Amino acid sequence: MNHEQFMSRALELAEKGRGKTSPNPLVGAVIVRSGGIVGEGYHQKAGTPHAEIHALRDASEKAKGAIMYVTLEPCCHYGRTPPCTEAIIENGIKEVVVGAVDPNPLVAGKGIKTLEKAGIRVITGVLAKDAQRQNEAFIKYIRFGRPFITLKAAISQDGKIATKTGDSKWITGEEARRLVHQMRATNDAIMVGIGTVLADDPLLTVRLQGQHRQPLRVIIDSSLRIPIDSQLVKTASQVATIIAAAEGRYSKEKRAELEAMGVEIWDLPAVQKRVDLVTLMQKLGKREITSLLLEGGPTVNTSALEAGLIDKFVFFQAPLIIGGRDSPGVFGGEGCERLSDCLRLNCTSVQKVGDDLMITAYGK
Repeated sequence: MNHEQFMSRALELAEKGRGKTSPNPLVGAVIVRSGGIVGEGYHQKAGTPHAEIHALRDASEKAKGAIMYVTLEPCCHYGRTPPCTEAIIENGIKEVVVGAVDPNPLVAGKGIKTLEKAGIRVITGVLAKDAQRQNEAFIKYIRFGRPFITLKAAISQDGKIATKTGDSKWITGEEARRLVHQMRATNDAIMVGIGTVLADDPLLTVRLQGQHRQPLRVIIDSSLRIPIDSQLVKTASQVATIIAAAEGRYSKEKRAELEAMGVEIWDLPAVQKRVDLVTLMQKLGKREITSLLLEGGPTVNTSALEAGLIDKFVFFQAPLIIGGRDSPGVFGGEGCERLSDCLRLNCTSVQKVGDDLMITAYGK
């Protein structure tokens, strides 16, 4: 039996749920009998049946004596839905092939043990790295209680994000910008600093054809400098918007104005007069925000980098030279004195997007 072939199909199915299952993981399931697929399913939305249940319903009576391939260990506890292990046992599945073990303490190997106790053979670790990468946000959230952060930046060939006058529209082409909207649609939240708001007056919404959920918008603004007539404030009653402010560093009148417009204000401790990003991430985690797209300027990006909060880097590099000693880059701050002290990234992919390059990397 070609386990990797069928697990690959299960991973493909799981991807269909991206951006719709949070705070649950992405999961795909395939049921195979006599070498052929007789049932398929994926987790479509939090609170709805899991991938295994959809696959079992699809296979119907053909599930008896068949093999199930599932990208993540089946759950064995009652949550928003009943345990999948019960359904697998009741439908007569004889063997279960698992991609990755579920890191959730409520599962974490217990689902596998439940199946084995019922006489079902379980094989684990098939395309495990692919399954773990697919659920990198869920795994980070479960282990640390805070969102997986992806930094996204559009840069020129010489690493600039704007000219010396702040002009940044548009560094990259239409195809790259469309892909950024897809990234927004698959993250729970988007975050920028007040500098980006004042410079660009962004909307920070998903603007794609069809229906897409709008991620939570998070603005780092210690002293509530955001203009009342900014696009973010004017649309706060339609799209959830949080401003992370520093305790005691803003006027109560401005806060009242913003809250009247639908903005939610979070009082947070300050570190060197800036909002403590670690505390903010912990608070977002309690709100079940599992993934966050950081689209900030050099100040916020540097704060996140120095706090060790960035998990993934996505750079859209355009065939453009900006130049200028005063033109900003992705990061600011003091920088490294020696190359040996710098953060060296592990580049995992480079792909062409229109005329631009999309570079994906992780910290080593």
